[in-house]
Amino acid sequence: MAKPDCFELHDGSIVNILYEDRGVLAIDKPAGWMLGPDDGDHVDRSLHRALVDSIEAGDWWARSRNLKFLRFVHRLDAPTTGVLLFSKSQGAMPALSRVFAERTVKKAYLAVTDGVPRLGEWVCQEPLGPDPTEHGKHRVDHGPEGKPAETAFRVLGAREGRALVLALPVTGRTHQIRLHLAHAGCPVAGDILYGRKDFHGLALRAFRLEYPDPFLHRSTLIIAPTEAFCRRYGYDPLLVPEELRTRPRRPVVPGAKVPAGKAAEGKTPASSRSAAGAHPQAKPAPAPGQPNRVVKELAQRPAGQRPPDRSRGQHGAAPQQ
Repeated sequence: MAKPDCFELHDGSIVNILYEDRGVLAIDKPAGWMLGPDDGDHVDRSLHRALVDSIEAGDWWARSRNLKFLRFVHRLDAPTTGVLLFSKSQGAMPALSRVFAERTVKKAYLAVTDGVPRLGEWVCQEPLGPDPTEHGKHRVDHGPEGKPAETAFRVLGAREGRALVLALPVTGRTHQIRLHLAHAGCPVAGDILYGRKDFHGLALRAFRLEYPDPFLHRSTLIIAPTEAFCRRYGYDPLLVPEELRTRPRRPVVPGAKVPAGKAAEGKTPASSRSAAGAHPQAKPAPAPGQPNRVVKELAQRPAGQRPPDRSRGQHGAAPQQ
């Protein structure tokens, strides 16, 4: 029997598995699940606790993979959806955590903002730190507690006083995207900490994650679907740049021969059309639950991001957005 590409949480949420190899498993995290402590006040909404319980119970999605261990490598806020990476062994955690600490990971988020940003494209470098007046909140902090933070933003579309914004974080501070957008006067829609409530919840989705795998020694690219998120807020999914929502096509080999059968029929292969400069048919983004594939070459760093900072950080899961 084939391994299932999704599983169900105890509240009925269906979780799609986006990618898997021998060392890691990536899921499309649903909203409302936290990655914090498994204490009595939060255990019912602890995603880590739910996964551990499912593994220990021998649920088929985990048993078919012979899973004994699963631990998140980085974090997403409870209301944030999208790509979340897990290590499948305790021994792999330090190396995977180091990849995130060294800022060699490229992430892309979609956000819908309350208000339309004044600039169509900008970079925010406001330092961030914990808010001493309210536990769990953070703020722009130019004092000694503030830590460097950088996010590149691009407005993809606007309608009815809101905007669809692409966010490319360089650092990974807690609530970084949410705070940087709030600082621009356009908080994320549904952000009850830094903006206002929305019946759709927090409009923030982590849809793309690319990192150099320390064990496979190649780049791994994981993409989550964006269509439903865009349509929920009334935006055309094609506003998301094609190079971010789809997988890179194989490069055209110069001088490649046209197959004899095609030449005789007078038809030009897709590869030749691409070489001639015509726009080939785009490949669709992976459907929910469709495992992503490994990309062997490092893709070009998205616009707005600077070269990796090789300074090493603390081991453990990277901060949440």
